[in-house]
Amino acid sequence: MKKTLFAICLILGLTLNGFTQNVQLHYDMGDGRGYFTSTVEMFKPDKYGSTFFFIDMDYSADDRDVENGISSAYWEIARAFKWNENQKFMPRVEYNGGVFKLNGDDTPFVPIENCWLIGVERTWASADFSKILTLQANYKYIKDKEDASFQLTAVWTIQMADGKLTFTGFADFWKEEMFWGTDFRFLTEPQLWYNASKNLSLGGEVEFSNNFLGNEFHVMPTIGAKYTF
Repeated sequence: MKKTLFAICLILGLTLNGFTQNVQLHYDMGDGRGYFTSTVEMFKPDKYGSTFFFIDMDYSADDRDVENGISSAYWEIARAFKWNENQKFMPRVEYNGGVFKLNGDDTPFVPIENCWLIGVERTWASADFSKILTLQANYKYIKDKEDASFQLTAVWTIQMADGKLTFTGFADFWKEEMFWGTDFRFLTEPQLWYNASKNLSLGGEVEFSNNFLGNEFHVMPTIGAKYTF
């Protein structure tokens, strides 16, 4: 569910310079899942750049031996920097990490390694800001795992049907050594929302991944609701 607010809020950041936050609740219908995931996202631009974060939490999963409670938690926080209004490339820094429960494993929660990223981002937008694309290129350090990795990210938003439909999402491609022997990983989560009102949206996402949940290609759909403050 991550990063989808980023491109949407660039509209506000470029026009209103305002603060935006949303809360999402998804029901994950993927193979072996069948649980709820909540997402909290925040984006706040200012005259020196912007701050973005999100927090994802999964609530229970029988195949992870979690019958009541949170089975995983993950968060990212990023800061982009600017020094003038016409700046095309913005330096950025990011941190991400979390914990999760292995499927069917009686051991405690397993940490998601601390990751630090530093790089640049570039944003393109149509004249009416109905179409926005941001590309990022990052050096990535994964503690005790990868000293010199990379991550490439695309984030997009397309407003359709006079703003009643929003197609948004992100795609990540990065290098990370995994125990099953494949180093390069890919994850994308396109979302489609029907904006029932100014604040409430209904829709969902489809997670496509390769070498992310094991060394196979996976498709994981959700249905969800989003409330924007």
